[in-house]
Amino acid sequence: MSGHYEAPIREPLIIGHKTYHDITEDIARPIEERAGKLWWISLYAALVLFLYGFGCIAYTIGTGIGAWGLNRTINWGWDITNFVWWVGIGHAGTLISAVLLLFRQRWRMSVNRSAEAMTIFAVVQAAIFPVIHMGRVWVGYWVFPLPNQFGSLWGNFNSPLLWDVFAISTYFSVSTVFWFMGLIPDFAMIRDRAKTPWTKKIYTFLAFGWGGKAKHWQRFEELSLVLAGLATPLVFSVHTTVSFDFATSVIKGWHSTIYPPYFVAGAIFSGFAMVQTLLLVARKVCHLEDYITMYHIEIMNIVIILTGGMVTVAYATEYFIGWYSGSRFEDFTYLSPGAAVGPYWWAFWSLIICNLVVPASFWFKRLRTNIIWTFIVALIINIGMWFERFDIIVINLSRDYLPGSWTMFKPTIIDVGVYLGTIGFFSVLFLLYARTFPVIAQAELKSILKISGETYKAKEGDEHH
Repeated sequence: MSGHYEAPIREPLIIGHKTYHDITEDIARPIEERAGKLWWISLYAALVLFLYGFGCIAYTIGTGIGAWGLNRTINWGWDITNFVWWVGIGHAGTLISAVLLLFRQRWRMSVNRSAEAMTIFAVVQAAIFPVIHMGRVWVGYWVFPLPNQFGSLWGNFNSPLLWDVFAISTYFSVSTVFWFMGLIPDFAMIRDRAKTPWTKKIYTFLAFGWGGKAKHWQRFEELSLVLAGLATPLVFSVHTTVSFDFATSVIKGWHSTIYPPYFVAGAIFSGFAMVQTLLLVARKVCHLEDYITMYHIEIMNIVIILTGGMVTVAYATEYFIGWYSGSRFEDFTYLSPGAAVGPYWWAFWSLIICNLVVPASFWFKRLRTNIIWTFIVALIINIGMWFERFDIIVINLSRDYLPGSWTMFKPTIIDVGVYLGTIGFFSVLFLLYARTFPVIAQAELKSILKISGETYKAKEGDEHH
């Protein structure tokens, strides 16, 4: 694969006059050196959010979900909004790693590791919400098939809520194995450079006896392709299954066949935006500008344009279906005093501006190659996708078939606290990961250095001209 010719007109994926040793030094530096002041400040801020959220979760379990802003009409509120949002964010990691590996896209090599870690950490956050929404957390194991000695406790396999359990747990398992397996050569690199016996023991255990032999590499590449082949359909199946929580119901606004592809496109859209956010931070903090280049950032922004266009088409289709169905209930939700001009008009227009208007700026090369604007847009997209899930759940539930039961949703401080806690937990996990695991796959970078490195491409360009 490393001997494949790459045209000199393509921009280099590794800039600077790098050698194999330089790559090792640059990737190992964030792990081996002391953490900077910025990292500690970020960690303390994230820990404060996490502890606050943990306290809100403990209060919820002790008091009951009546502590949230739910009512008899809106029995899904911020909790399921956040669940769908976090699952969506967890999509792009496996997409970048698995799908782009199968398509031999070399630009993935600088971004896939952080994307895979993001997937795992985001799914962990997502799992928190359905568990605490059960109310009786201590009997949460009932959602799994149990032996008959426990009594007739088998779940209802006709329920999409049970499908979620299997889809997300499978996705999490495969993604974790895929991520960890890719780390093994890097663990071996840290093991061989370890300066203390304790560090050497830890990374020796994590490296699983990796020796860099030809047989090891052969098995590594074969297993990577097998896991990528398994993970690729999971990318599309997991959020499709999540969409069935809504699409298989009879609630107006939810009962729609557009939901599965609509949810998948939205998940990839929000996932890429979160990857972009994390990469820009890691690029600056870990001094990886030579490996996460402007070319990588621009390609990611082009993918955001593509998926944003798919989401725009899905929105238009959703509203068309609402009008074309002839159902006055659907028409009321979407068109008349519904989303755009109803009591939740602010959430609707936040969604339109954040997901449709702002990302369209990436059509201009000057803006999609601007670091600061890219970071701002990535954050705005994440906010917009949260509003999308809020609109889907709260707007549709707040105006049901009986006008007498119409109501508004008002989140409590506990609702907000649990959400902020998961953001803090996610940030803590990512910050610790960046200090203990290589954030870029150095072995994969070395495999493309002589065809995609700036120095070598310059030589190729001279030879061909």
